[in-house]
Amino acid sequence: MISFPLPTWRQNVLAIVVVAFAAPAVAAPLSFEEALQLAERNAPSLAMENARLEAARQAAIPAGELPDPKLVLGIDNLPISGTDRFSLTRDFMTMQRIGVKQEVPNADKRQARVDVAQSTIARVAAERRIERLKVRRETALAWIARYTVERKLALFDALYRENRLLAEAVRTRITAGRGLAMDTILPRQEAAALADRHDQLARERSDAEAALKRWVGAAGGEPLAGEAPLWPITPETLEHQLYQHPELTVFNSMTRQAEAEVREAESTKKPDWGVELAYQRRGPDFSDMASIQFSFDLPVFAARRQDPQIAAKRAELVRIDAERETTLREQAQILATDLAAYRQLDRAVQRQHASLLPLAQEKVELALAAYRAGQADLATVIAARSEWIDARLKAIDLEGQRALTAARLHYAYGENK
Repeated sequence: MISFPLPTWRQNVLAIVVVAFAAPAVAAPLSFEEALQLAERNAPSLAMENARLEAARQAAIPAGELPDPKLVLGIDNLPISGTDRFSLTRDFMTMQRIGVKQEVPNADKRQARVDVAQSTIARVAAERRIERLKVRRETALAWIARYTVERKLALFDALYRENRLLAEAVRTRITAGRGLAMDTILPRQEAAALADRHDQLARERSDAEAALKRWVGAAGGEPLAGEAPLWPITPETLEHQLYQHPELTVFNSMTRQAEAEVREAESTKKPDWGVELAYQRRGPDFSDMASIQFSFDLPVFAARRQDPQIAAKRAELVRIDAERETTLREQAQILATDLAAYRQLDRAVQRQHASLLPLAQEKVELALAAYRAGQADLATVIAARSEWIDARLKAIDLEGQRALTAARLHYAYGENK
């Protein structure tokens, strides 16, 4: 077979196509908002709540309907003795009966069942809202935790570079006869200590990545994009929104459901009734018949039957009200604690950047100057550098803690939708 070379431009196009299909897909960075969206789409707990909500909606459809009618089949007045025994046609009283029976609960009971079903839907919807905010909050916390630890890890390139520069400066000083040979050990000890801290942070990053994957799936291992959000934390606004906390609003639907159940229990003191229509066929010598029959419940023992059930449902209302008050006090305490923590962390971040970081840097510069002038030993420089490293890492850590506290406040009281 003879082959002909392709024109150059076709070769280029073919090469581009081959590379496009052969090259692995480039991982897309994961921003904060994308993580929240992925979590909402993929969270199994939200899928479970969606199924619960759909089940409640479907269960509400037949809530106010009448029970299914009953088909009635029977034989009336069948002789069991004498010459006509077990005959269906010879005795004029014997009848083959077919009919339809319909039970009719009283109107209050049917309406109460509708109210119970509707309030159940509202309660499940409120519980789904709680779960949705939980998913968003936990995803936010996981993203911020990983973002914070990666900021710390990113600092180590500069720390290692500073350590190498210090080691070179020490060797130069010793070569010039102005230092002790043992001084070469201190930069290496610092490098080993930095490696230990780097390994610890790498383990924390692995833990944070696993936590993020729990909520967003495999995308939790992709590089992060963007910065952590800054939520406005206004104590007066959050305290006002305390009563809209999801765990408190769910008690509204719980109360409506319990009130509907009380009405349903009270409706059992009103009689239900039923009707039966029947066609009765007799022997060929006798005429056929039709009948209609009504039945009524007689709630004559209410003190031992209906009243205890009503009392139980009313007690449930009292329990729900007490539980709501307990939850309100608990959330008020959590809000006060988180607000105090946020204020303290905010002041600590500002103090770290305004005072402690500049002072630590100045201390390193003064120690280096004293070391170069022969007025201080290298151990003093290393100690000052250790404080400077701690200050920089602590600044990032404080910012991360402040962001985590702000996220907890925002998703508990600031995002009520």
